Amino acid sequence: MATATMAATAAKLIKGGGSPQLLLSSSKLALSFSCCPLIILKKKKPVNNIRLLISFSAARHNYHLHHSFCTTANVNAGAISTSDSESQSGGGGDAPSDDAGTSLSKIKDAGNLLDIRVGRVIKAWRHEEADSLYVEQVDVGEAEPRIICSGLVKYIPLDHLQQRNVVVLANLKPRNMRGVKSNGMLMAASDASHEHVELLHPPDGSIPGERIWFGSPDDQTNLPDPASPNQIQKKKIWESVQPHLKTDDSCMAILGGEHFMRTSAGVVASKSLNNANIS
Repeated sequence: MATATMAATAAKLIKGGGSPQLLLSSSKLALSFSCCPLIILKKKKPVNNIRLLISFSAARHNYHLHHSFCTTANVNAGAISTSDSESQSGGGGDAPSDDAGTSLSKIKDAGNLLDIRVGRVIKAWRHEEADSLYVEQVDVGEAEPRIICSGLVKYIPLDHLQQRNVVVLANLKPRNMRGVKSNGMLMAASDASHEHVELLHPPDGSIPGERIWFGSPDDQTNLPDPASPNQIQKKKIWESVQPHLKTDDSCMAILGGEHFMRTSAGVVASKSLNNANIS
């Protein structure tokens, strides 16, 4: 009955000038319909847990419409049998939508290739050639402090930078900032309008030079070596991680809504900006 209803819907879409694509997904049946032919793969058991996606492009009107009913499983090509999905998800249940768990794990793995460290600003001053920039001398646990330039003049008073702990992204390629080579980036949270910016702060007890990671306290023992600056640039690792890096309702820094940003002393946070972007 459901198949007949979908076929009728598809016929109407074709008549209207569209190029329909229907997906019927359940734990016992998968159907792919793309104009013709119709391919059905099913078991001899009753169909249950039917979920439907109708998607078509209306060429006559030069726009794309997408209607989704419930949640569809990720489909890589044509028609699939959900028996494979059952075995991957432990059997009997529906496969996770869009492989969300796998994607989140990949984001976490990429995040832990970043060399994020606890830093301490030894001294900060105004850049002589750029009104919007501060120059900071930052201890990140190396033989010599790093010089880092930050565009924070509009947001943070200079005296609030002196002798404070910060979070430093340390494996970016050095950049020349108006005649000063900047070797790293201070990480900060900002609201949607970018009118309010706050530096992330490590929890009390964090030690300059300590590496920061994403995940549980136990994940510290399994951290990979950080990627080289060349790898960070070539593979665009920071660009792939940054959109998923935010503060939660409690102003704590979190990756992908699940993996907290940690030192051995606790979770990194913003002072007051919740649900904010981090960069």
